[in-house]
Amino acid sequence: MSANISLTDAVKLAAGISLTEAVKNVAGRRAWLVDAVLEAQDARMGWGNRARQLLAGCARLAAIAVLSVVVLLAVSTDTGSDATARAILQRRVALVIGNSAYRFTPKLANPRNDATNIAAALRKLGFQVIEGFDLDKVAFERKIRDFATSLHGADVGVFFYAGHGLQVSGHNHLVPIDAQLTTVSALDFETVRLDLVHRTMEREAKTNILFFDACRDNPLSRNLARAMGTRSAEVGLGLTAVETGVGTLISFSTQPGKVALDGKGHNSPFSGALVRHLGASSDDLSAILIAVRNDVMKETDGKQVPWEHSALTGRFYFSRAAQAPAPDWATRWRPSEAAEAWNAVKDSSSIAILGAFVARYGDTFFADLARARIEELNGQRAASPPSPPIVDAMPASAE
Repeated sequence: MSANISLTDAVKLAAGISLTEAVKNVAGRRAWLVDAVLEAQDARMGWGNRARQLLAGCARLAAIAVLSVVVLLAVSTDTGSDATARAILQRRVALVIGNSAYRFTPKLANPRNDATNIAAALRKLGFQVIEGFDLDKVAFERKIRDFATSLHGADVGVFFYAGHGLQVSGHNHLVPIDAQLTTVSALDFETVRLDLVHRTMEREAKTNILFFDACRDNPLSRNLARAMGTRSAEVGLGLTAVETGVGTLISFSTQPGKVALDGKGHNSPFSGALVRHLGASSDDLSAILIAVRNDVMKETDGKQVPWEHSALTGRFYFSRAAQAPAPDWATRWRPSEAAEAWNAVKDSSSIAILGAFVARYGDTFFADLARARIEELNGQRAASPPSPPIVDAMPASAE
């Protein structure tokens, strides 16, 4: 509902009838109840009709008051509803990949667990999740294509990868489970360039967040170094720093050029901390990453320090509820000009004053209240006995 919609329109949208009709319907039902109660009194009491009219009028006013409070509450709570709706209606898509079962190097214990837990956490947070576990090169690239298709027109994209990765000549590569890297050309044909995923996301979505728990000690990098011979110095430890476009944050499980731990428990230190804070925190992403960094440093005795590069242009919240701004109660309950004017004239018994109010604020809900008040006053005057004529008590002057 727009903040500029009138109260009358609000009732029409909600009930499919005009505000006046709604008031009449409610008041009519209450008046019918009053009539039923007073029917039994008519035979014994001469004032039944008069009492019925008075009580029916009171019932109408009570119904109007109740309806006005309900509509005012509905409209006042709408002040922050647009932002809440935007948060709820965001399209959020995530690709989550965990590679553990490497064929030509010892298996990693935790990447599959890490990816499974991250995927579950993101689903609870409203993401459409595309999962991939133990992917070879063909399957890895297919998942990226599926991700790109689903990401088209999305508001938020998230990519999480756990498994082996390596840097060569300043470029980061993600390693499928069938990679051997025994030749120099194998780097192009057996790995997936991180910047391929990065560019794809920035082309399709407005906000992009990438998590890499891929800096584990990688025996395959030693294969490649041997194949490269004199160029083996181009193969570095861990992953290298990455520059991002506007609206993107990239988070690494450790500092550039450092090796991350796979962990001894169900999850790696980085992924375990990330899962915990995604599921429990209502903080923004920056605060979550600080908490993750502190947890990882504590668990690894300072040997592993998660690192990120951010070009986000605003705070991002994984929790949809936290993303909606808190209501400004002072603004929400500020009376309008028509409300203030109605407060001044609502108890008036002058039909002229009430008519002037209707002429000035005729398109507001309060004008309907004023019309109902005028109708009540006219009914009261019609039911009242005529006043006796005023007789001039002064004696006529003698001629």
